[in-house]
Amino acid sequence: MTVERIFDELGHFKRFQACLYFAAAFQAIACGIHYLASVFLVETPNFVCSGPGNITDVLWGNTTVSSLEDVIPFFKPGSSPLVVRTAEGDQWELSRCRSAQRINPEGFTYNFDGNKTTKACTGGFIFDHTEVYQNIVTDWDLVCDREWLAKLCQPSFMLGVLIGALVFGDIADRVGRVKILMFTSLCQFALGVLVAFCGNYYLFVSIRFLLAMVSSGYLVVVFVYVTEFTGNKVRTWTSMHVHAAFAVGIMVVALTGYLVRVWWIYQIILSICTSPFLLFCWKFPETPFYLLAKGRYEETQTLLDSMARFNGLECRLKAEELMELEKSNNGAALMDSEAENHTAQPEKKLSILDLFGSWRMAGRTCTVWAIWFVGSLGYYVFSLGSVNLGGNQYINLFLAGVVELPSYMIGCFAMDRIGRKKTCAPALLLAGVACMLIIAVPADIQALTVALNMIGKFAIAIAFGLIYLYSCELYPTIIRSLAVGSGSMMCRVGSVVAPFCVYLADVWIYLPQLIVGILAFIIGILTLLLPETLGKPLTNTLEEAESLGRETKRNKHPEDGVELKSQHVIG
Repeated sequence: MTVERIFDELGHFKRFQACLYFAAAFQAIACGIHYLASVFLVETPNFVCSGPGNITDVLWGNTTVSSLEDVIPFFKPGSSPLVVRTAEGDQWELSRCRSAQRINPEGFTYNFDGNKTTKACTGGFIFDHTEVYQNIVTDWDLVCDREWLAKLCQPSFMLGVLIGALVFGDIADRVGRVKILMFTSLCQFALGVLVAFCGNYYLFVSIRFLLAMVSSGYLVVVFVYVTEFTGNKVRTWTSMHVHAAFAVGIMVVALTGYLVRVWWIYQIILSICTSPFLLFCWKFPETPFYLLAKGRYEETQTLLDSMARFNGLECRLKAEELMELEKSNNGAALMDSEAENHTAQPEKKLSILDLFGSWRMAGRTCTVWAIWFVGSLGYYVFSLGSVNLGGNQYINLFLAGVVELPSYMIGCFAMDRIGRKKTCAPALLLAGVACMLIIAVPADIQALTVALNMIGKFAIAIAFGLIYLYSCELYPTIIRSLAVGSGSMMCRVGSVVAPFCVYLADVWIYLPQLIVGILAFIIGILTLLLPETLGKPLTNTLEEAESLGRETKRNKHPEDGVELKSQHVIG
């Protein structure tokens, strides 16, 4: 594509692009923060029914203490109840959601065979504050018959992410990438702080839903933005390492959660982490691809001159000539005619249906959507599993972010050496195999189970990371944001399903891994049918995008290339 000459002339990743890239990626940290913040916001610590009256003695097995707070850190779900005695002499058996008063007890012993009066907890709960001092579960008693409200927080957030991905991806193709980046960044900061001042659960969920929409909107559009501002020599690395910024956000959540145990302070600190971005995001320019696609040549020329000046080069490119050569290279007299009549005819409005404009594009879109779905599903299933591996939960979450960093490095290396398709497919197959092996590992070999879980997370992160760039390269400029947005929508469907998939462990402990493993293996095979985009320029029209793959085969006969391409366009 002729527009790619911009990077050949002005640099694929020189000072101008580097400044924009690192600023845009820095704000992507906020997306990782808000996506994973609920890990500690809705964590349920150990708890027990609050005993009636003034408790003087507590029995639990062979342990005798004078306060419930002393034994709660060791009180586990499903364990025997605590026995307490009040100053009035009453004895109660306390569990998580029930309390039973002993009738006419003799002595103060743990075992009791007499009559009891059992009832649900009505006097509140006592929580273990060892790891979580205060969060929404402890503030609003989201346990027992209200536990489902806490479990609904993450799926409802991901539902907002799903809607935001589709809405903002479409709007970015209509009004521009920069306006969406600025709007979503400002809203992320404002809504993130506002969450900390929510006085009840329903307001909390509502504000978090809006926060999810704008966070998703930023993450979708920023991938398109950095893709359209960097040349194909570095596009793999720049696109993939936006995910590294997201992983840094996960590590920030773990570190902040460890240092701050009060949820509203924790939320404010997380929200202001990336606030410096707001000071200069309004200076971001629109991408040259978008400006040329919309026929805004004067703005394009100003941008090219600024890029050249900032990179210490001389700009010899003319915006109008770029598009004229583009039309000429496409062999499109018809396109010339349409350009002349552009002012007389309204611009064609593209929709999600254009992703299914032909059988070839429909099959491509379905496969790409499936990769998005299983990538997200596996990512969150493995992530939630890593957090619950035992030990220090803050270290576990921190490591869950750290393990992603080498996956992106290796993924980038492989994508530029063997191609997008040959990296994505084996990664999905490896994730599927890891899931199957987890099922086969004996329960007493926990170290091997943890290692396989990390291998699965490592592999799925590669596929999950490269699909953003792969989607950008598989679709033309006019629907690129829509394609990435709709793919991200399917990704969020996977993230909405993931928490419920994890709950299936109550049916069979390995059922979540079995589901992810089967899906990853099947979709890994289907990925082999997609066209390779390594070294190919970004496409501008639907015809160019559809010719990917076919064009490679035809180019095996260079002498017939022009004729065969013309036949393809006509056919």
